[in-house]
Amino acid sequence: MGEANKMVSVEEALQMVLRVAQRLPPATVPLHEALGKILAQDVAAPDPLPPYPSSIKDGYAVVASDGLGEYPVITESRAGNDGIDVTVTPGTIAYVTTGGPIPCGADAVVQVEDTELVESASGGPKRVRILKQVAQGLDIRPVGSDIAKGDVVLKSGERLGAAEVGLLATVGVMTVKVYLTPKIAVLSTGDELVEPTNESLNRGQIRDSNRAMILAAAAQQQCEVLDLGIARDNEKDIERIFDRAFSSGIDILLTSGGVSMGDRDFVKPLLEKRGRLYFHKVFMKPGKPLTFVEILPGSIEYSIGNKILAFGLPGNPVSCLVCFNLFVVPTIRQLSGWTQLHLPRVHARLKQSIKADRVRPEFHRAIVRWEFNNGTGTSGFVAESTGHQISSRLLSMRSANALLELPPTGELIPAGTSVVAIIISDLIGSAGPSSLPSSIPVHVTQHSNPGNIDAGKSEDFNFRVAILTVSDTVASGLGPDRSGPRAVSVVSSSSEKLGGAGVVATAVVPDDIPKIKEVLERWSDVDKMDLILTLGGTGFTPRDVTPEATKEVIHKETPGLLYVMMQESLKVTPFAMLSRSAAGIRGSTLIINMPGNPNAVAECMEALLPALKHALKQIKGDKREKHPRHIAHAQAATSDTWERSYTLASQLTGCSCSH
Repeated sequence: MGEANKMVSVEEALQMVLRVAQRLPPATVPLHEALGKILAQDVAAPDPLPPYPSSIKDGYAVVASDGLGEYPVITESRAGNDGIDVTVTPGTIAYVTTGGPIPCGADAVVQVEDTELVESASGGPKRVRILKQVAQGLDIRPVGSDIAKGDVVLKSGERLGAAEVGLLATVGVMTVKVYLTPKIAVLSTGDELVEPTNESLNRGQIRDSNRAMILAAAAQQQCEVLDLGIARDNEKDIERIFDRAFSSGIDILLTSGGVSMGDRDFVKPLLEKRGRLYFHKVFMKPGKPLTFVEILPGSIEYSIGNKILAFGLPGNPVSCLVCFNLFVVPTIRQLSGWTQLHLPRVHARLKQSIKADRVRPEFHRAIVRWEFNNGTGTSGFVAESTGHQISSRLLSMRSANALLELPPTGELIPAGTSVVAIIISDLIGSAGPSSLPSSIPVHVTQHSNPGNIDAGKSEDFNFRVAILTVSDTVASGLGPDRSGPRAVSVVSSSSEKLGGAGVVATAVVPDDIPKIKEVLERWSDVDKMDLILTLGGTGFTPRDVTPEATKEVIHKETPGLLYVMMQESLKVTPFAMLSRSAAGIRGSTLIINMPGNPNAVAECMEALLPALKHALKQIKGDKREKHPRHIAHAQAATSDTWERSYTLASQLTGCSCSH
């Protein structure tokens, strides 16, 4: 109980939920019900495709060695024919349509455009002149060239979209085994709630928006939903509704309201009485009063044998929907057999400045769209705030397709800063098809054009900075990028100390040497960055390869920078000695390997600040820049503003090791 009363981070809370959530059993459904579900079996082709040699084009089936000349057309073969009895022999040809069987004896197809119809005597056979020499096999699809007999065309764990449903039909599968989606019950609580009708409200009443919203959100995830209605703030009423819900075969219970600290907030204690309470406060904004309880089979007398996951969502509408997206959607995916549980993330530049909360990480509602930069050829995602962000104001969710992950700095994040955006709905809905790129560089993979460099913005900076997060976890979409946004914030807030530096590019890559090198070389040689900061991948695990990739790229090493970072990190944790960071110069670009822990990034940057401006000017070739004198050792290595909040465990895996 003591542990459950602690306020947990978003990451800790989600890990608890996903550890408890178990994939539901598979079931066999007809093909028309399979769309969107996760396949629970491998599907193999029972026969080859095509099952016979067929023509790729409309034309004439010929014996290739015959060559040019006039030939009689002895038969026709059209798509849908069950077979051709006539054999094409040397000196004869057959007319074939696209998809038609190739007659016996023919070994090539000449397209209609390379032939010419010849007038023949009345009653004589049709004759055609072949105008082009062709090779054997031209424009013929051999048996099994698309799919060989026995080929596995779909594997267990794949999500069935329209193309996959078509593929199932292609191989003759009309019923398929898929993982079931959960059944979800939704309940609103509160004396102030009334049904959403157009009748005038009495004093103290509000229309129940949460229930309609969450029912729609659950249905959007292809879940079966059960509407439990509105419960008054009465312990016995709520308990009676819970009894009915738990005996109805549900997998997830979603309530809204009644989970805070009021004397009539009964949802949390009633759920805790029936199961195991994991947490009821999450360190986030909005959505702090979120409760999660696991109700096991047999723990209640009316259970019908399935585990029930109960979420007590906050009563404020925005908090309610934000928590649904961040916690319930991954849970639904886990139960439904998905492998990609988390919502996708992208890097987006802020359209306007946003003030970050001083205490809690904030999930700021925004509209993310793809924009081209005034015809200059550069492009990228842009995030526009939906306005006033108070958690009761559902208008802040209107048209929002993303939640911006803002660190708790209390600072004004300037326009143009790159932040991580969690995509919660269709990008096309806000940007329109014409403004979307043909290939969108999402956060879960390496960017096709690393960093989405904003040339117009970069002209405002004396020194251009690029930030590369190296992490298998972030690149695969299994976790958020905490280090990247923190590094952007640190650089932005230190711009003046760095001589007018600003972040103009960000990217994420997995722990893979070729991919790391590719981005570093492009940013150095093509985009001419002044400073590149890599985050993560500097520890002892087998996948920590950032230093190896960096050493293959740099021309000159800069060990002094690493010495200063090591000194500072050792003040916080002895595990800093495990760092294998590298730093050096490639051309006119300074590259520094930073830790993966967000707080350690801030500490290391503070330690380097006294010298970085000087270093960047020297690399640019400013001969007037002399070594600064009389800088006290302590001044260069200490700061009262460094954060000390990360735990020993996170230091081991973050401060000195991989992301």
